[in-house]
Amino acid sequence: MADRRDNHLQGRVSVITGASSGIGAASARALAAQGARVVLAARNAEKLNALVTEIRDAGGTATARITDVTRLDDVEGLMEFAASEYGPVDHLVNNAGLMLFSKWSDRAVDDWDKMIDTNLRGYLHAISAALPGMITRQSGHILNLSSVAGIRVGAASGVYSATKFFIRGITDSLRQEVGITHGIQVSMISPGVIDTGWADKVSHTEGRQIAQDLNQGAIHPARVADAVVYALDQPADVTVNDIVIHPTRQDW
Repeated sequence: MADRRDNHLQGRVSVITGASSGIGAASARALAAQGARVVLAARNAEKLNALVTEIRDAGGTATARITDVTRLDDVEGLMEFAASEYGPVDHLVNNAGLMLFSKWSDRAVDDWDKMIDTNLRGYLHAISAALPGMITRQSGHILNLSSVAGIRVGAASGVYSATKFFIRGITDSLRQEVGITHGIQVSMISPGVIDTGWADKVSHTEGRQIAQDLNQGAIHPARVADAVVYALDQPADVTVNDIVIHPTRQDW
């Protein structure tokens, strides 16, 4: 039996989408500090390069590739890049996402489409690109970042919540299929309100105000990164299915 104090992250190859800021960046720092070789993916080259430098200066191992998760060829290229740099991908941290609040009456179709493209297609693209290698090796770990909005719908979060309910559905399905059949670990973390700057990205006035009010008392992304480390730092015969994290003084 493996000692529970063993480090199961040392030398592992961890691909993180949406890694340029927020939960993705905090998770990259935390995983690299535990010895994982992190591959950072996002669209912002300046932020990615700065984070790679920060991790390397701290003694960690990191590299980055500009990636648009809404493009399947981009994500497939990311997995190929990770394998060429460090070897087969052990962990996929599916994190890239958009949280754009609006009322239904706003008819914010552009925002809805952006969330569908990133929060749904982006996750599917990453899973599709990571799965073949994991199935071949009969090992690996897929960690999907969801949200408490995928458990309970709040004001002006209708479409965003729907995308997170989707993530819960595909996570459960993955666990039942590739977990049982191929020994791949599948986990999900559902954070509450995290201070990632998301509220400032909301374009519709009323939705922005709701988001900014909700963001009061939000917790730091590093708290979620702690959960990411915990979920991934497990022996191959253990899966942490579902972790829910939210600020103590908020009800969702």
